[in-house]
Amino acid sequence: MLSELRAVRYVTPLREGGSLPGLVEGGDGGHWVAKFTGAAQGRKALVAEVVSGELARRLGLRVPELATVEVDPLLVVGEPDERVQDLVKASGGTNLGVAFLPRALGFDPLAFPVDPVTAGRVLWLDALTGNVDRSWRNPNLLVLRGELWLIDHGASLIFHHNWPRAAAAVDRPYDASDHALLRFAPDLGAADAALAGTVTEELLREVLALVPGVWLEDEPGFGSAAEVREAYVAQLAARVSGPRNWLPEVAG
Repeated sequence: MLSELRAVRYVTPLREGGSLPGLVEGGDGGHWVAKFTGAAQGRKALVAEVVSGELARRLGLRVPELATVEVDPLLVVGEPDERVQDLVKASGGTNLGVAFLPRALGFDPLAFPVDPVTAGRVLWLDALTGNVDRSWRNPNLLVLRGELWLIDHGASLIFHHNWPRAAAAVDRPYDASDHALLRFAPDLGAADAALAGTVTEELLREVLALVPGVWLEDEPGFGSAAEVREAYVAQLAARVSGPRNWLPEVAG
């Protein structure tokens, strides 16, 4: 299970992204970036955050701690922005919290070179999960104390927006033409050799078990949240166990 906490104070909206996440204070006294089920991307974006983020963590990449955040719609009763009020009111219950890294800086490829091994592993993960939001325009990477951190995986796993056609996407190639780390000659071959064998069905089930069941309920075509979890496992396991023609060709 992810850590569970309750939001006790809404601090401020974070307007960098279109989903309008908010900085909240948790009952643990820490600050968390809350991502809300009532946002336009809905609960599937939060599923993608957990699955791709926790998979990244298990592959040795740095991701801020994730937690579930219980949100009371009255949390923003004094917030002057009506969009924030509407969003939080539509998000009562279980939402996602991402540990806030206050001293982290946005990734600048000119100031922070990335070694080919690390670049290759990030690119491999993004290719596996189909992450379309790691471009040089919007890298969704942070730097903290000289280390690279991955954030914002809500735009990955796009197959789950159309489950009837998900099987056809198993071998879909990944377009890395504008990937944020392409300039660092990512060693994708080394990444594939090191990581492919670790992404087993057992590991995928461990990761999917972290997704709150309430985010998986009432999915059309499925009888239970357990069936949805197994569909994610089957999709990703098939993608990684096949010939992996989805891996992009990059200059070494």
